[in-house]
Amino acid sequence: MKLEIIDIAIFTIYIVGIVALGLYASKQSSKSKRDYFLAGDKLPWWMIGGSIIAANISSHHLVGAMGAAYDRGFVAITLEWGAILIGFNALLWIFLPFYIRNGFYTVPEYLEKRFGTSTRVLYAILILFTYIFVEIGAVLYLGGLTLHALFDIPIFYSIIGMALLTGLYTILGGLKAVIWTEMVQLAILVLGGLVLTFATIDKAGGFGAIVESSKDWKMFYPATDPDFPWTMYLGGLLCISVFYCATNQFIVQRVLAAKNEWHGRMGVIFGDYLKFLVPLIITIPALVAPAFLPALEQPDLLFSTLVKTLLPSGLIGLVMAGLISAIMSHISGAINSCTTILTVDVYSEYINKNATDEQAIRFGKRSGVAIIFFGICSAVLLLSYSDKPIFLYLMNLYGLFTPGIATMFLMGVFWKKTKSQGALAAGLLTIPLSLIMEFAFPDMPFFNRTGIVFWTCMLVCTVVSLVFKPNEGLELDNLVINYGKGGGRIANQSPAYKGLKNPTLWWVIITVAVLYFYVRYF
Repeated sequence: MKLEIIDIAIFTIYIVGIVALGLYASKQSSKSKRDYFLAGDKLPWWMIGGSIIAANISSHHLVGAMGAAYDRGFVAITLEWGAILIGFNALLWIFLPFYIRNGFYTVPEYLEKRFGTSTRVLYAILILFTYIFVEIGAVLYLGGLTLHALFDIPIFYSIIGMALLTGLYTILGGLKAVIWTEMVQLAILVLGGLVLTFATIDKAGGFGAIVESSKDWKMFYPATDPDFPWTMYLGGLLCISVFYCATNQFIVQRVLAAKNEWHGRMGVIFGDYLKFLVPLIITIPALVAPAFLPALEQPDLLFSTLVKTLLPSGLIGLVMAGLISAIMSHISGAINSCTTILTVDVYSEYINKNATDEQAIRFGKRSGVAIIFFGICSAVLLLSYSDKPIFLYLMNLYGLFTPGIATMFLMGVFWKKTKSQGALAAGLLTIPLSLIMEFAFPDMPFFNRTGIVFWTCMLVCTVVSLVFKPNEGLELDNLVINYGKGGGRIANQSPAYKGLKNPTLWWVIITVAVLYFYVRYF
């Protein structure tokens, strides 16, 4: 596909502008470790919610989720909206107070206070594998695949270019540079997505095409469905959603940087509204596209096919800027989260306990370079993958790492008798048990396999915790939910907000909206 000058100009201006903004933001950061990794705890609610979704939505949504919706239908949106009902609710009403009121830098700090150092290290290892292979590698691969399909740019060079440009300002500026650029990237992403959505609807015959398509919308499939069995809500989607939205440094880091608890809560709820809107922008084009693209051989190429066939000069550059926005914001967030965990949970704990802020930041920047390298390597490994929509492949990868992590946090918060040995056993079991299930039951839907592993981890954690004696020297105050029996309470330091400032009001509105679709298209 040959680009017109105006498309090249828009695309180039955007790339240069984002990198310049990121570099400018890096100059505004102080030498403080908390400023570099948590933006100085000064984020307002709208920046928290916007950055959560900007970091979350990436090429595996614009490309992967769109391909999954084209291939399987409206049910693909349940993976996104399920996060509103499950994961973000867990963060909002269960985990957020423990994170903010304890003043944590990172999510695994909770595990250390609750269980000791072994679970903190285990989390760091599991999460780094997840970030490198899923959050960075797969996103780079999908971006490179799309740029190759559109402009015949070699995928390898696209991967290298996107990684280096994003890494430049992320490593130099820390979370502040990430947040500043993410807000611009979110606006471009939504604008570009809306342009493509309306162009697709127009080509398919107007809004009547949506009405016609809606006759086949369905959000619950039989338990035997290979990709979206309704049983996924009983375990697989439950643990993946809790992990991704509530115990994932990549997402939670923005909440940790909130001005106060109210801004943290409202930020998550604002993220719910964006999480409701953006997947619609992505899914609707995929659902009406079969009207004029009935037999696309590779679903993951739907995005690039729509751009090539529907958009005029100028708009192509805008939509591609939206794609690059999604990729860069996601990668920058993942890199920053990796460097934060490596610095706070590894370097400052085991390598240099007396490190100054300057030394910690220097290590964080160097570790960022290493993360980019390994992310590029993992993206290259994915070049041979093409047998099904990659979005489903990513969910499968999450299933390897997440059951144990979700178990450690859920059992830690809900049951004060959970022992460190039980949490550690669950975390160590997650990968080998997931692999055993995959080889033993290759035809079982991966959500079901993940659910079985999750509940097995929960059972193992319970049994092991009952066998071992209570951990010596560990205090439960501010670490577990108080059931009114005096122990483990967490003090509420937030003032009450009424009227339009009441977070519960806005939460109810978006929750009812999502539930309407689940009931309407059951």
